Amino acid sequence: MRMKNLLNRLINHETISKEEAKDVLVNISKGDYNQSQIASFLTVYMMRSITVEELEGFRDALLELCVAVHLSHYNPIDLCGTGGDGKDTFNISTLSSFIAAGAGIKVTKHGNYGVSSTCGSSNVMEHLGIRFSNEKDFLERSIDEAGICVLHAPLFHPAMKNVAPIRRELGVKTFFNMLGPMVNPAFPKNQIVGVFNLELARMYGYLYQNTDKNFTIIHALDGYDEISLTGDTKTISNHTESMLSPKDFGVAALQMKDIAGGDSIESSAQIFMDVLNGQGTTAQNNVVCANAGMAIATVEGLTPIQGFERAKESLLSGKGLTALKKVQELSK
Repeated sequence: MRMKNLLNRLINHETISKEEAKDVLVNISKGDYNQSQIASFLTVYMMRSITVEELEGFRDALLELCVAVHLSHYNPIDLCGTGGDGKDTFNISTLSSFIAAGAGIKVTKHGNYGVSSTCGSSNVMEHLGIRFSNEKDFLERSIDEAGICVLHAPLFHPAMKNVAPIRRELGVKTFFNMLGPMVNPAFPKNQIVGVFNLELARMYGYLYQNTDKNFTIIHALDGYDEISLTGDTKTISNHTESMLSPKDFGVAALQMKDIAGGDSIESSAQIFMDVLNGQGTTAQNNVVCANAGMAIATVEGLTPIQGFERAKESLLSGKGLTALKKVQELSK
């Protein structure tokens, strides 16, 4: 498929089919297009909404091309946001992942370096000495002993090596942000997906309903791709759509400044460790436990507040910290 023809159609406001979307990503991975063509292609989707067919085609290509790691016998969950909400919070979903693991839930955490934020999940993990690997033995030991394994996206999506430098240079969110949560190479059956707008929440809901996943899609109405506790959060799950407010977790609403992230990788890692060490602020603890609690509730069929209480116990008893230390130890 010639990129020139495709770009002409897209510039004329046409959409492409699921098959064409899949083909174009496969061709990108094969190195068929030059960087300018790829950048132009990405730019189209910053200017207009992506269709469900296009998103599904992109997803199918990445899942087909990925280095799969089968960990389904652990019945794991992934807690992953799309990023791209422009909010620069601290690493809430990554912290929540360790707290969920501490509460006895198995987690396959898919993450990457920050593109549109100061410090992505992989930036903070790397800073804390966690080894990125796609070796099945290492990942199995990690999930066995720590309850969590970290899946650093570039190691599992070699197809994307032609896109990574362009994404870095552009430095803004692209449709790859939308794809991140959908292309976890461990194919987890359970998933919490945070998205940056309601339109995307709907699309995700539609795509996920056609899978055998057990999922909760979340979008905070003031724009966060996670439960921010700064207001209400829209949730879409297998069976229901609802609104969650801070009082559903038994806590007071927060201010935006309460959940802001660090301005560097070092300060982000400091917040990360403060929270796990039980030295986080009440706001930081609550927001992390709300997200971890939602993961626990999704896997075990609990109410949000029951999940929240389990998460709080994991955090305050130091079990979340133990999970991190175990992964650090295995990484040596």
